[in-house]
Amino acid sequence: MAWYIFMRPTISSALNAIPDIVKKPIKTIFCCQNCGYQTPKWMGKCPDCGQWHTFVEEALTIGEIRGTKPGFTVAPATAVPIHSIELDNEERHTTGIQEFDRVLGGGIVPGSLVLIGGDPGIGKSTLMLQALNGLAGRGHKVLYVSGEESVRQLKMRSKRLSAASSDIFVVSETDLELILRMVESNHPDVLVIDSIQTMFSPDLTSAPGSVSQVRESAMRLMLLSKKTGIPVFLVGHVTKEGAIAGPRLLEHMVDTVLYFEGDRNHVFRILRAVKNRFGSTNEIGVFEMKERGLDEVANPSAVFLSERPANAPGSVVTASMEGTRPILVELQALAGNTSFATPRRTILGLDPNRVALLVAIMEKKLGMHLMGHDLFMNVAGGVKVDEPALDTAIISAVASSFLDKSIREGFIVLGEVGLTGEVRAISHVETRIAETQKMGFRKCLIPQSNLKRIVEKEGIELIGIRTVSEAMEILF
Repeated sequence: MAWYIFMRPTISSALNAIPDIVKKPIKTIFCCQNCGYQTPKWMGKCPDCGQWHTFVEEALTIGEIRGTKPGFTVAPATAVPIHSIELDNEERHTTGIQEFDRVLGGGIVPGSLVLIGGDPGIGKSTLMLQALNGLAGRGHKVLYVSGEESVRQLKMRSKRLSAASSDIFVVSETDLELILRMVESNHPDVLVIDSIQTMFSPDLTSAPGSVSQVRESAMRLMLLSKKTGIPVFLVGHVTKEGAIAGPRLLEHMVDTVLYFEGDRNHVFRILRAVKNRFGSTNEIGVFEMKERGLDEVANPSAVFLSERPANAPGSVVTASMEGTRPILVELQALAGNTSFATPRRTILGLDPNRVALLVAIMEKKLGMHLMGHDLFMNVAGGVKVDEPALDTAIISAVASSFLDKSIREGFIVLGEVGLTGEVRAISHVETRIAETQKMGFRKCLIPQSNLKRIVEKEGIELIGIRTVSEAMEILF
């Protein structure tokens, strides 16, 4: 006891001599690199997303947890009455690419944060460089920051795309602090970060691409966008499941989330808006990949139906609403005898669960025994559609292949199907009919409840149906 009393002042004085940076409290956590779930200890399986071996140890200081540098203080914001806030009639920045501008809601909103995700090699960087070239052609100064390509590689890409404007500034950098200083000195009108997974903050000890780095980089860029009014585009990679790599928090932080869909083996690319605070959601833009970049497709319906076979069993045309835009697509079905105890169900471009439900309705209400048949379905052109208004078309395609009878020429099929076999009303029916008529179809099957509320149109015959049985009698 005497020894402890004697030594205590010495220990206290030694602790007081330790620098503040050493005494700074450090929190060590394990973070899931798939979903961002945090836990104080290592776990083999993430309880949130169910993935194995995704936890990585990360050390965060108090300042890093708050999203600020150590010793850096932020002045608190002042609350103001909402009626006293004045709105400036700011014009959106248009890129000249009509498909891209329409998906954004009419153009780029100043101060917005946009996230663009897609598979590697799908054309994200190509689209961004073409959009920046359109903005530069309208007098805007733009900055393209690449963490994956050198400036020489960017020059080669811009030469191929004919996008070598003097107002496009490019840099190859991954340090977030240097990028923020560069923005402060150059004052660009639009900023593109390609990609967000390659950016890192020196204040964090984790590697680039980790959850902490992605979250920190997105937060700092979001603050930059809101305070300066500079629109910021974040290019992000996607996982094998099709979700943007990194925590789901990233999608909640941004104003707009765009997915660039398509197969590298197909020439068509679809830009889909799944979140947009300044425009319609589920809006799509259709592009065609060519040698000199992406060309917008002004009439997707004509493109998707250009190679449709005539009088082929298992083929039906329907109208799908993508945001505010109707698009005619071809649904294809193939039903064949199976040699297995459990028949195969391969569905591309449609919801497999929805198709299974409709097949059960066909067996119960139409007497078509499909349990002994393999079923394959596809949406021609590689497009993905998920809408209840296509139920009757799906049933018609499967029945056409099962009966080996082609659907009567010139028919468009629309309608949602209930579990009792009734055909229910759908939305935007007049818009769909207008697109159908423009593409040269002369007969349209629609729900009877919709037929009562619309005016007859010249040049197209509208046929109302109440059940799927009536639809089958008319089509075959």
